[in-house]
Amino acid sequence: MTRVDSKFIDEIKTSESFNASACMNCGVCTAVCPMGLDILPRQLFRYVIIGVEDRVLENQETIFSCLMCKMCEQNCPAGVNITENVRTLRTYISRKVFGLLRN
Repeated sequence: MTRVDSKFIDEIKTSESFNASACMNCGVCTAVCPMGLDILPRQLFRYVIIGVEDRVLENQETIFSCLMCKMCEQNCPAGVNITENVRTLRTYISRKVFGLLRN
């Protein structure tokens, strides 16, 4: 069962560079992704914005598969900091799931 978690939203928002709400959901990022990662970044960012942590965590492998090449970011008409947003999610997962990083 999917559950909305406001603490998840608050924790991700602590990163000043996380600007997923600017996403227009146009799909350019997905179209230019050299890895063909269909879920990244627009759908993933929607999960964050509405606070569905479990859906984000289900996509850990995809999040860590991103090349961070910025192809999506350079073509984003809304100026979303896609690479930094993905980096924020990696940091969150590293801390939450793997216990690797501290606040």
